[in-house]
Formats: sequence, structure tokens, C-alpha cells
Amino acid sequence: MTTFRWLRGRVVQPRTDEITRVRHSVRKSATPHSLTHSPLLRCREGGFPLLRRNLKQGLPLSPMTLLDSVKNTFVPIHREGYPFIAAFAAATLFLGYFSSILFWIGLILTAWCIYFYRDPERVTPIDDRLVVSPADGVISAVGPAVPPSELGLGSGEMTRISVFMNVFSCHINRAPVRGRITRIEHKPGKFLNAELDKASAENERNGLVIDSPNGTIAAVQIAGLVARRIVCWAETGGSIAIGERFGLIRFGSRVDVFLPSNAVPRVAVGQTAVGGETVLAEFGGTAVTPLVRIS
Repeated sequence: MTTFRWLRGRVVQPRTDEITRVRHSVRKSATPHSLTHSPLLRCREGGFPLLRRNLKQGLPLSPMTLLDSVKNTFVPIHREGYPFIAAFAAATLFLGYFSSILFWIGLILTAWCIYFYRDPERVTPIDDRLVVSPADGVISAVGPAVPPSELGLGSGEMTRISVFMNVFSCHINRAPVRGRITRIEHKPGKFLNAELDKASAENERNGLVIDSPNGTIAAVQIAGLVARRIVCWAETGGSIAIGERFGLIRFGSRVDVFLPSNAVPRVAVGQTAVGGETVLAEFGGTAVTPLVRIS
């Protein structure tokens, strides 16, 4: 039985001693946690998906088949999207009865709706010094700003990093840090273009205040021009892990992260962020705001 790992588009055959060591660990009933931290299995998302699944379930390691590769190319769809996908599909069939052109337009829109509600796994760094992006999108603002008054964080400025999501971005929102949720506040408002700076103060929004190891941090979901519905699954008083899903915003929006002044931004305006993976800021150490080059 031969085991391969996929890495940056190339198939690399691990050394025989590595394979032997992993098999020996399985025979000795090693825990799934210890195996997932083996150098052989320490790959980015997509590497050894079948082996990782078996390890989580306590099953023996088995080789990856072509069928497994095909299955792993499909990204899970979040259940929040099921009603919308069904509605798009039903409308497509109805319109298709009258016009083939309308059918194809509806089919494209249905495919877009499925794509919009995708919920992929993310590889989140576990480090209390780091702040990860709460959403997929483009960094639209980095700098000092006063947090929303309803969050009770005072009138002083904090470091704000904004992530704008267009209608093609993955709209699942994730916690930027770990900690305890001390406050959740929803405020009705307008539906301006979420890229505008004034959208932070005037648009409908939902804010989470998290008591983290590095102080109080807030994540604010902001509805946009197209988005008309903010969904939040988190609850006040509960604990949340870094990178954990806490909500979504339907059809184009923005998420602001408010950080203490000692947090050093690690991103720049215009940079693309991946929710749960991209490091937005860092606490402590000798970190400095990075210089960037657009090419």
C-alpha cells in the first residue's frame, strides 16, 4: 500500500521510514491528535483528507482513491442556504417551462446561490498572539476608529481592520480571537454600500464583544447595499475559539474588527484575506506593520 501527499500541485512520495513510523503508531493505538501532528500528515487543507477523517473517527489509515479525490473537490454548503437554493431551483424550473433562455439564466443564478453559501474548512493558526480574519474578502480599511457606541467600549479610538465581502465571497463569519463573549448587540440602520467608511456608523449591524487573552476585542457584522440579513449563532456568555464560525451575512457585506492599540496590523488595504486563516494583527513580540508591494 503506497501513501502519497499532495503539495502545491505535485505528488510527493514520503520516505519509507516515515510511512513505517506512522503505521507503527497506528498499531500502537496512537491517539488521532498525535498522528495529525506528525510531519507526514502536517499538510495544508486538502492534504491527506481521507487520512485525517479516519484519524478523527479512530479508523485505520487507508490509501486515497480516485473517488475520494473527487469527493474532496466539493465544498460543503451551509444549511442556512438550503431554503434559498431550493427557491432558486424552483423558480428556474418554473421559468424554464415558458422559456429556455429564462431557464439557463435561472440555472446560472442557482449555481451562484450554491456557490455563495459554501462553507469550506479552514486551517486556523492556534496562537493567542494572533488575530485572524473574520471573513473572506478584501481589506478595505486599517487604522484608528471609534467603535460603535452600543458595544460599550468607550469613546476612545481603537485599531480597526475592515474586511469587505462582495457577492462572490464566502460569507461565513469566524471569530478573530478566542475568548468569552461578553456582549452581543444588534442595531437597525441603513443599507449603504459596505465599502463606504460611513457604513460602520449608519448601516444595520451586529456586534460581538470578546474578552480575549489580550484584552477586549469586537467583531462587527455590517449589512451592505445588497445584504439585508445578518445571522449570528453566538450567544452572550459563551466561549468561542479562534476561527470558529459565529454567523453570516447574506449577499455582500463587511466585517470590522476593533482591537486594542497595542495590536500591530499585519495586513494592508487592498490585500485579499481568507477567513479563519489570514493573520490580521499580532500582539507582543517585535512585530511591525509590514510594507507592501503591488505587482
